[in-house]
Amino acid sequence: MFSPRYRPLIPYVTLAGILIFVALFAKFLTPYDPYAQDLEGALVPPNGENLFGTDIYGRDVLSRVIMGSQVTICASILLLATITIVGSFIGAICGYKGGKVDTILMRLSDIFLAFPQMVFAIAVAGVLGGGLFNAAAALAIIGWTKYARISRALVLSIRKMPYIDAAKMSGATSAGILFSHIMPNIAGTILVTAALDIGTIIMELAGLSFLGLGAMPPTAEWGAMMNNGRSMLQTASWVILAPGAAIFFTVAIFNLLGDKLRDVLDVKS
Repeated sequence: MFSPRYRPLIPYVTLAGILIFVALFAKFLTPYDPYAQDLEGALVPPNGENLFGTDIYGRDVLSRVIMGSQVTICASILLLATITIVGSFIGAICGYKGGKVDTILMRLSDIFLAFPQMVFAIAVAGVLGGGLFNAAAALAIIGWTKYARISRALVLSIRKMPYIDAAKMSGATSAGILFSHIMPNIAGTILVTAALDIGTIIMELAGLSFLGLGAMPPTAEWGAMMNNGRSMLQTASWVILAPGAAIFFTVAIFNLLGDKLRDVLDVKS
C-alpha cells in the first residue's frame, strides 16, 4: 500500500495524527468541563477519578491538558502555515524577479534576523499586549524571514535551469513559471523545514504564555497552565508537570517526524 521509501514515516505520522485528532476534537474528549471550578476539590493529587489531579481552583488537570492541546497545537500549526506560505512566496518573488523589491525585502529580513527571535517576540508581544493572537502576531512578524531566505536561495539556484528557459520560450508568464515550475521544486525543502519548526513554534507560543504574554486566564493553554502552577511545584507538582509533559512529548513527536521526513525527502540520499 505504501512505497518502501515512505514506510518509515508511518509511526511518526500516526502519532502526529493522534495529537492533531485530539486537538481538533478536544471538546468531546475531555472527561470533565475544563473550566468548571470546584474549590472544595482543589489540589487533589492524581487518583482514579482525576487521573492528573486538580488545580488550585479544583479544575480537572487532564481535561485542561486535553483542551490545551486544541489551543497550543492548532494555533501553532496555523501560525506555521501562515509564516511558511507568506515567507516562501516573498522569497520566491525576490529570487525570481530580483531588483529593488529583492533588495528592500531582503534588507528588511536582515534587520529582523539581527534580533534573537524569542527576544524580539517578547518585545513585540509586550507592546501589543497579552493574548494568544498578539503572541502569534509577534512570532509571525519575525518568523517569515527564515522561509523567505530559504525559498529565495532555492529559486536563485534553479531559475536559470533549462526547463525554466523552455517555459519562457513557450510563452509562460512569470506567475505561471513560479507556481507551475518553481514552487513545486522547492516545496520539499520548505515542507521539511516547516515540519522541523512545529516543535519550535509550540515551545515559543507556550513560552510567551508562560511569561504572561500569550493566552490569558482562564484559557486552557499548556504554557499558561505551567505559569499558573509554577508556585506549587513542590506542593502540587502534578499541576505543572502534566502540561510540561504534554509539551515535551508533543515537541518530541513533531521533531522526530521532521527528522524522518527530511531523511525520506532528501534527494541526495
